[in-house]
Amino acid sequence: MSGRILSFVYRYVFVSAGLLMAVTAHAGTNELPRPEHPFPQMVRAEWLTLNGTWEFAETNEEGDSAWLSGRPYPDKIVVPFCRESKLSGLARTGFVKNVWYRRVFQKPVDWKAERIRLHVGACDWKTRVWINGNLVGEHQGGGASFCFDITAALQPGDNTVILHAFDDTRSGLQATGKQAHSEKSEGCVYTRTTGIWQTVWLEGVGATFLRDVRIEPDAKQSRVLLQAEIDGPCDGLVLKAIAKADGHVVGTAETPADWRNNRLVLNLAEKRLWSIKDPFLYDLTFLLLRHGTVVDRVDSYVGLREVTIHGAAILVNGEATFQRLVLDQGFYPDGVWTAPSDDALRKDIKLAQAAGFNGARLHQKVFEPRYLYWADKLGYLVWGEFPNWGLEYKNPSIQLPVINEWIEIVRRDRNHPSIVGWCPFNETPPEAGPLQEAVVQVTRAIDPSRPVIESSGWYHGMADPDVMDAHDYDQNPAKFRAKISQRPKASTPYWVSEYGGIARWNTQGWGYGNTPKDDREFYARYQGLTAALLDSRWVFGYCYTQLTDVEQEQNGLYTYDRKPKFDIERLRKIQSRAAAYETDPPVR
Repeated sequence: MSGRILSFVYRYVFVSAGLLMAVTAHAGTNELPRPEHPFPQMVRAEWLTLNGTWEFAETNEEGDSAWLSGRPYPDKIVVPFCRESKLSGLARTGFVKNVWYRRVFQKPVDWKAERIRLHVGACDWKTRVWINGNLVGEHQGGGASFCFDITAALQPGDNTVILHAFDDTRSGLQATGKQAHSEKSEGCVYTRTTGIWQTVWLEGVGATFLRDVRIEPDAKQSRVLLQAEIDGPCDGLVLKAIAKADGHVVGTAETPADWRNNRLVLNLAEKRLWSIKDPFLYDLTFLLLRHGTVVDRVDSYVGLREVTIHGAAILVNGEATFQRLVLDQGFYPDGVWTAPSDDALRKDIKLAQAAGFNGARLHQKVFEPRYLYWADKLGYLVWGEFPNWGLEYKNPSIQLPVINEWIEIVRRDRNHPSIVGWCPFNETPPEAGPLQEAVVQVTRAIDPSRPVIESSGWYHGMADPDVMDAHDYDQNPAKFRAKISQRPKASTPYWVSEYGGIARWNTQGWGYGNTPKDDREFYARYQGLTAALLDSRWVFGYCYTQLTDVEQEQNGLYTYDRKPKFDIERLRKIQSRAAAYETDPPVR
């Protein structure tokens, strides 16, 4: 759909301190940052990216009047990149609590939409948006996507959008993930992200439109179960779903539609499962019709696959698939939390697959939908996470913001076949226990189709966990193997969700444990640690730390700029052999 919208020239007008500036973007060029549709699971024909140059101001002072008054903003910034990044044009890494953005836009004259929504892919942390001086909405959370209906605030011709983000990394009230709370990066925390860090875009919808749809594959029955929410008048409304495989229709279904509990069973005439070996995706189209006239159309897709637990085994499509995962923190040298291009997202997955990994823990960050789209397309297993580091668990005021944002994240991402589990917390203390358990129960209610681990590593307090794990950075293969083999056999699936972290002998940064003195010692250690996990039928997977170096933490298999540090083919051979879990899984 983005090709149809970007196939002709748009002219974007910005007003900054009396300077009129025009930026022209053409399809197929790099003039406009991140021009692709940001949400491939819900694509409409009428959409427009607002990425590009915005006016910008930053301050530690409180108060809105100065920046809502029309006064000049002192700087310019390239959205969607955060002010700390090089790609933003600013590269300011010091602390600041308030950032302000402003630009002028016009609704495309050929749009037929009756209502306009403004989407923000992500903005860290508390966001408010004004259109033409009217406050249209607020959102709290640094990783979840959100949108506001701005129809009533629009006017003919030029419209001014102002966005303010408040971000106090060191407060203990915000989930910050791996953002450093010190002035400079140190240890395993890195450059901060303040304000907008994912695409901002406009979307045109009708007076009645499909607000949300839960797409639940039923692999056993070769069907898709749909639950849709409608926004707007519902009289005489019909919801229709169409599935295609390789371009031809393999299923249709329809039902009268009303409000938000619309259920539809879409039977598929051709059954083809989604897997890491064959990541097949059916194309889906959703139509809302009133008396035969289409009032809304959404294009999407689905992968037919299931995740189940049998005994101590997690099965994908009924098979014991050993999860050879790598830790991916999603940082970029020039974009920080934001990939410089869509192709960079795809390439990160291809780098991991080249080394023999079939998936990743998406660590301490909410990865953007475009990344998950490529994971779906490329057959890559991932665990969705929340950036819980930075929270002061003894303060009860953190609880509702965390629960609310996590619900938004799960609802946004639960239709991706690549996601095989949820990991809302990482390395938590005992005082996090009540919040962890509440989040697990909420996750199970929203998405009963996947396992959820209450916390990766450290504190586990639930009486009925779906999954158990450990972080183990022992660098001695013999001792590591002994611990794995002596672990009591249990009825709950178990994995080592962090291990390795081996630094290269000539690194300038740090890794875990003692650094190998040469090539030979590195490969021996890597093979010994990995083999210990592959040889245990009671371990369903592992997660190696990590895919790339990140700033001063230099224990990646690739450098920070994605160059290989080792013989990637040799690593692939080490971990690609059959695992004991695959040949003799601990199923009931």
